[in-house]
Amino acid sequence: MTGAAGDCPGRPPISFELYPPRSDAAAIALGRTIDRLAEVDPAFISVTFGAGGSSRGRSLTVLRYILEQTHVEPMAHLTCVGSSHAEANRIVREFLDAGITSFLALRGDPPEGGDPDAGLGDLGSAAELVQLIHRVQEEREPFGQAGVPGAPGARRIRARPRPERVAVAAFPTGHPRSRGLAQDVDALLAKEVAGATLAITQLFWHAEDYLGFVERARAAGVSIPILPGLMPVTTPARLARLTELTGVEPPAELAIALEIEPDAAARAEIGEAHAAALAAAVLEGGAPGLHLYTYNRHETVRSVLERIGIHSATTHG
Repeated sequence: MTGAAGDCPGRPPISFELYPPRSDAAAIALGRTIDRLAEVDPAFISVTFGAGGSSRGRSLTVLRYILEQTHVEPMAHLTCVGSSHAEANRIVREFLDAGITSFLALRGDPPEGGDPDAGLGDLGSAAELVQLIHRVQEEREPFGQAGVPGAPGARRIRARPRPERVAVAAFPTGHPRSRGLAQDVDALLAKEVAGATLAITQLFWHAEDYLGFVERARAAGVSIPILPGLMPVTTPARLARLTELTGVEPPAELAIALEIEPDAAARAEIGEAHAAALAAAVLEGGAPGLHLYTYNRHETVRSVLERIGIHSATTHG
């Protein structure tokens, strides 16, 4: 694995999100998608994880494919929902033992229609999960000693390896259970204090939502990179489903354009152009990179990147 993945000179780091396949046929298609996404030389590819470990085996299979078949850093999603401390500890160890060293720590969604705090398990917040990830790594890699150059017989404590990345979610338009944007910023700061090294935003539709959130976070003392999470949407059905899931209303012009356009190729053009314009705007505003939610399809996200001048990387040697 090259250490410079996603660090091509003159272009921002790119990353992607995938979800585990639900069938053997989908797994074959996903392998092809991963290969095509890897050609863009992303900094990492994250893989979602079902609540309570419902898709852990399939997630781990995808993560191992990324680790073993590409040069890209795989990132495992972890959630608090349904996990005891012991279970969460075991899952983190399982991923670390498989060579996965980057994580996205999430509080997770409660069961649909249920109590927001039901089934959360022992871990009450993403910040607690961040702390657990670091603690498990420290337990796996106890302090060792190393020689001191130029001082025969002298020994020093060798630094313990830390996880490559421990990412967390940020909510530029507000978390559904938040009392206000100030609480969302405070929650992100708590995650950084717990050991998070990166934040990835949830859905937003306007550049000013992201840029304003980053400005408030910086004023509050958040210093970790905050990646904008972008979702290219090319069908009215998917847009409606996203709105239902997130409660974030899309721009009326996008919703109307997708609804009245009968041609699938033309709808794809509308959705990709909108996502590309949003990507260009947040980059111009200072975003440190782009994180693209792929729906397990490479064509749309690669088209968005090409529209803003980001193409496949050169072949790795």
